Amino acid sequence: MEKIQHSTIKTNGINMHIASIGTGPPVLLLHGFPELWYSWRHQLLSLSSLGYRVIAPDLRGFGDSDAPPSPASYTTPYIVGDLVGLLDHLDIDQVFLVGHDWGATIAWHFGLFRPDRIKALINLSVQYRPRNPAVKFVEGFRALFGDDYYFCRFQEPGEAEKEFASQDTRILFKKFLTNFGPGPLYISKELGLRGVKAPDTLPSWLSEDDIDYYATKFDKTGFTGGLNYYRSFDLTWDLTAAWTGAQIKVPAKFIVGDQDLAYNIPGVKEYIHNGGFNRDVPFLQEVVVMEGVGHFINQEKPDQVTAHIYEFIKKF
Repeated sequence: MEKIQHSTIKTNGINMHIASIGTGPPVLLLHGFPELWYSWRHQLLSLSSLGYRVIAPDLRGFGDSDAPPSPASYTTPYIVGDLVGLLDHLDIDQVFLVGHDWGATIAWHFGLFRPDRIKALINLSVQYRPRNPAVKFVEGFRALFGDDYYFCRFQEPGEAEKEFASQDTRILFKKFLTNFGPGPLYISKELGLRGVKAPDTLPSWLSEDDIDYYATKFDKTGFTGGLNYYRSFDLTWDLTAAWTGAQIKVPAKFIVGDQDLAYNIPGVKEYIHNGGFNRDVPFLQEVVVMEGVGHFINQEKPDQVTAHIYEFIKKF
């Protein structure tokens, strides 16, 4: 880990922290919520040892990167703009792009907006979610799961922050990193996160040191930056009307665990396996469903995920 280099660059009006290691073709890794560059600690080391220059930023709103206060500053055009600026700053023309959770959503939209900058795309956990002109994203989740679904509960500014502040941050991370699937995550107004169980013991892939790293960073920054991704998603729906029905035309691979909350949303398996996904991502070459694996797949099964990434990108 001490070989990983840390730096801060200016991009798209913010300061962005990046972790990087290695030389060779560049691979850009995008984390999700509630995460950091650190979620890619295993892939930074393993992919660099295979001959790649591996770069993992703290996305806007997270960790040591700037966190603009307004939710409107977290739409996917803004985040993709940050990443295009990052590539320009590092003088990188094209990149192998890998995303997980919100990072996957950003990566799909990166492929929609700027396919010219992507050599190949590998996304984990969250499949492409095409824009339905009749239903906004949050409305769709509320119709499926109701107001207590975590995505809906995160919408009101200040509400989730107040709930999170009532819990020890270390306990919070133990709950978050072990409760994303296979069933929906509900946070009731009555119980809040007290109704979400923390594990008696950590799973083998997660250490107390890992929990400490996340908790220390989020104690410093708070959660508002990350929550603003949820709060801006309907604005992203508004801003991406011009891309309704557009295809993502880059070579792509998708990896998901069968115990992942995202994979078990009603309609998702049908979309992935019955032709919808291939319609929207016509150069999708492979879908991998890993048995017995949950949402935080790149941390839970790091060696297998690295192997899946490497097997795909070495072809280009």
